[in-house]
Amino acid sequence: QVQLVESGGGLVQAGGSLRLSCAASGRTYSRSVMGWFRQAPGKEREFVAAISDSGGTTRYADSVKGRFTISRDNAKNTVYLQMNSLKSEDTADYYCSAGDTFLKVIPGRSGYWGQGTQVSVSS
Repeated sequence: QVQLVESGGGLVQAGGSLRLSCAASGRTYSRSVMGWFRQAPGKEREFVAAISDSGGTTRYADSVKGRFTISRDNAKNTVYLQMNSLKSEDTADYYCSAGDTFLKVIPGRSGYWGQGTQVSVSS
């Protein structure tokens, strides 16, 4: 019921910032938990951040805590990932996901995924 399209990726220098967007459509978006994942070359998919349907609860991977901020604007059907103080280790394809609960989204068990956007951080 949810369609997701990521955007905002690009090439940035270490220490810089990017804001990723995930545009969602579908009747269930406003009551969906949304998450961001990433997959770096040669590595497995990694959970990055998640946010509750209302935006009142967030979860972050330890590797990005304090640097990344997930938010959502339900009026625009969009979820954001503000990435500050970027490191070379953040280089990856970033994917947006939607699901009913944190227990489904955080382990990567949600049923809806976008096609991804590339983030490359040079050092």
